[in-house]
Amino acid sequence: MKRDIFDQYLDKVSALFSIDKSEIFKKNKKREFVDARYLLYYLCFNRPMQISYIQKYMSENGYDIKHTSIIHGVGIVTDKVNNDRDYMTIVREIARTVSV
Repeated sequence: MKRDIFDQYLDKVSALFSIDKSEIFKKNKKREFVDARYLLYYLCFNRPMQISYIQKYMSENGYDIKHTSIIHGVGIVTDKVNNDRDYMTIVREIARTVSV
């Protein structure tokens, strides 16, 4: 069940950033890929999805990530959501459109 949610968020985030889904799972530090990953973590975490599931799904796609790195990404997006109304609107819209 959670995998379906993760995949839907992945589709929405890759479309939002106009990047291929596979790019999210590459060890690339370009800002748009990092921001996309962080947003994916944030959406999943606030679903709520356990961090261990987020790690598992990322790993299944070839991207090994530490628990603390996911928490860091969630914190970064939380700050953006709290300080940028446009970002908050986008996050709400994505969350609203994803269903089980």
